[in-house]
Amino acid sequence: MTDRTHTLSPEDARNAAREVRKRRFQAFVFVVPLLVFILFAFVAPIATMLYRSVHNPTVANLVPETLAALEDWSGEGLPDDAVLLQFAADMKRMANERTSGQLADEINRALPGMSSVIKSSARALRRVDDTDLAANGVALLLDANDRWSDPATWRAIRDAGPIYTSSYYLTSIDLERGADGSIGARDVQIYKQLYTKTLKMALTITVLTLLLGYPLAFFMSQASDSLSNFLMVFVLLPFWTSLLVRTTAWIALLQAGGVVNSSLIWLGITDEPIELLYNEFSTILAMTHILLPFMVLPLYAVMRGIDPSFMRAAISMGSTPLGAWYKIYLPMSLPGLSAGALLVFIISVGYYITPALVGGTDGQMISNIIAFHMQVSNNWELAAALGSLLLILILVLYWLFDRFVGTDNLKLG
Repeated sequence: MTDRTHTLSPEDARNAAREVRKRRFQAFVFVVPLLVFILFAFVAPIATMLYRSVHNPTVANLVPETLAALEDWSGEGLPDDAVLLQFAADMKRMANERTSGQLADEINRALPGMSSVIKSSARALRRVDDTDLAANGVALLLDANDRWSDPATWRAIRDAGPIYTSSYYLTSIDLERGADGSIGARDVQIYKQLYTKTLKMALTITVLTLLLGYPLAFFMSQASDSLSNFLMVFVLLPFWTSLLVRTTAWIALLQAGGVVNSSLIWLGITDEPIELLYNEFSTILAMTHILLPFMVLPLYAVMRGIDPSFMRAAISMGSTPLGAWYKIYLPMSLPGLSAGALLVFIISVGYYITPALVGGTDGQMISNIIAFHMQVSNNWELAAALGSLLLILILVLYWLFDRFVGTDNLKLG
């Protein structure tokens, strides 16, 4: 029996290894653009958001000497005159450098009303010469505004001093740190209610798209190819229309003098316009319409692969149509249902444009508050903390979904 085992020569082995390295390098070159895109479009923004949620060096950079002097203060009563004198000097310096507004914004977030106090005091101290400031700086500061005599003001300055802080995460879940360092609930509860409301609305939208999308996808999968393709055009049509156009169309339909209210009044159903716009109802309605294709497409893709003979066989063996659907068809369509529900729910949780346009005050979601802190209040740190918690929440929900349902069974097409 002849031994057919062939051993590569050293030269052939080197050539083969060189060829493998060449192919790996070529594959890596093709992947580099995608890696760069992911790095700059996803990894870098998320990393920046996580970093900014705990990093805020503004106060530490503006009044470092005052913060150093406050380290030995107990937090009760007024700080020593040395602290007040140093802060008065810092206030004059910031007024000359036109940076007192930055300090005002930071302290005002912890203690509302301090913005005007800091700005007016800085303007008053700016006109004082250095000699007079060194001699009477404490009295001048206390005379500038009564709030400089309140220990709570100095606690707010001290608490805003650390470069790295967890205070924004505490605020984002409606907690705060007390004068003794203990953590307790804030007087005004805002963000936990918003997170709960956002999850409730996202779940409602997911259920509505499922109730509307499942029968449509089932009918399309059972219809002829020509009819199915015709209906698919209408499913895909929203993707060819601007999101702003689709959202503003709902404004025209639901406003007080819009099509819906005018029709209800003409039919005699109501005597005056119904409040259909700028509330939670309008947000859910518009988002259900916009996100419906994300439920229909995965369902349709899975249902097209289900052999209709399974249902006919079950019915021929004595099962009712509803029983056959429940025991045979529904389990086989679960991969598409799970994919559609996951897509709609995750998109709904972070949606911004539609709630901003049609939601008003009652229909706003957590994404709208994040945008408010970025665009209006200029509190990027709190916006980053809220966004980080939203990211963590979505990851936890995705983990729970994978744990109990399984992402291996998802099918998007």
